[in-house]
Amino acid sequence: MQNYSAELAHFAANLSAQAIPASVMNRAEDLLVDWFGSAIAGKGAKPVEIIAQFAQAMGPNLIIPQVSSLGVAEILLTRQPSSPYLAAMANAAASHVAEQDDVHNGSVFHPATVVFPPALACAQALGCSGEELLVAAVAGYEVGIRVGEFLGRSHYKVFHTTGTAGTLAAAATVGRLLNLNPDQMLNAFGSAGTQSAGLWEFLRDAADSKQLHTAHAAAAGLMSAYLAQAGFTGAQRILEGPQGLAAGMSSDAEPSKLIDGLGQRWALAETSFKYHASCRHTHPAADALLEVIQNHSLQASDILRIEALVHQGAIDVLGPIIDPSSIHQSKFSMGTVLALAAHYQFLGLSEFATHYHDEAICNLRDRVTMTLDPEVDQAYPQRWIGKVKVYLNDGRCLEGRVDEPKGDPGNTLSRSEITAKAMRLAQFSGGASDAEMTQALTALWEIRRCPKVGFFLKPGI
Repeated sequence: MQNYSAELAHFAANLSAQAIPASVMNRAEDLLVDWFGSAIAGKGAKPVEIIAQFAQAMGPNLIIPQVSSLGVAEILLTRQPSSPYLAAMANAAASHVAEQDDVHNGSVFHPATVVFPPALACAQALGCSGEELLVAAVAGYEVGIRVGEFLGRSHYKVFHTTGTAGTLAAAATVGRLLNLNPDQMLNAFGSAGTQSAGLWEFLRDAADSKQLHTAHAAAAGLMSAYLAQAGFTGAQRILEGPQGLAAGMSSDAEPSKLIDGLGQRWALAETSFKYHASCRHTHPAADALLEVIQNHSLQASDILRIEALVHQGAIDVLGPIIDPSSIHQSKFSMGTVLALAAHYQFLGLSEFATHYHDEAICNLRDRVTMTLDPEVDQAYPQRWIGKVKVYLNDGRCLEGRVDEPKGDPGNTLSRSEITAKAMRLAQFSGGASDAEMTQALTALWEIRRCPKVGFFLKPGI
């Protein structure tokens, strides 16, 4: 019987810089810089601060021999050193709260937020080069994306794929930095998979769990890799086995997707940047609405109601959010997102923080509906088509359509746009000054030539 888990582990363990096309390494740099901006944007967010405080409390005050042997890593929000385990946890929580971290369409998975935190933490602690960090990140992306695709649409209906597949992605990333052999990498996968977790129920209560999902995934994957290095064993068929991940979490899993094009198809290059500061499921409709508004020079006051034509995944995730009670929950409300787009033509952090509960926004929000569209649903998740019908007060109905939302590979962000986005995120949170961000981003853009990855922010702010 074919062991797909083992084949995926073999690929991750043996991946080298020479095997990765230059374009993929360039894209990895883009994604790293984009992630860093999202991580800095997490400063001040309650769930992030709580997790960061926990990590800080668990680290410096404890005397654990293993921690000192691992070296230290940087908690970006506090600018304090800690163990790589705790730094990865804190930085993963921070980078998933602004809702601007990257996403891979086909797997409906946010790779950066569970790959780069452990990659950075362990590279800093181990004294790895920038190239080694990027190779490890590529391994994490390729593994995590394929696990997400393998688990299928049924998985995503209940489980947050970034929390589940994310443990495997983090394990692959750290395992590559530790130079695990294929058997050790497979053991790391076994330990990571048995810890996979993350349920969508938190959205109904505006709970803080989404940041815990990424914090846990990054930390659990890191731990799994280090345990495997020490000889700890894990299930050998954790993904496709009769009592493995898919058996418990999916009804449409396809094991062949775990090894789809390994070494030939680079899934990392398919990853999209998030231009809007909201759940990715809202982006196609938001872009389609903006197109209608711009093409017809509309004002929000011209609009009677909006119908978003969506895929089932959008209904599953966004449907429960009718009257958002927090800024973060508002980013999962299709009505709020489209109302903000109609009023401000831009969906940045400030628009949500300042206006999500304005009377005018709530008024239009309540006149937004979602309708399952067969074409959109059939294309999903490989393609996220945006379609809207905009009903005007004068009786007209205008239709908008976008086949590739802003940030998709075919409609991607330039390096200058990525840099500008990161600067905006830091300015919003106050997590770093313009001068500090400029210095950090300059170093990140040159990371492939860095012989030893160090800290990016000076202590104390």
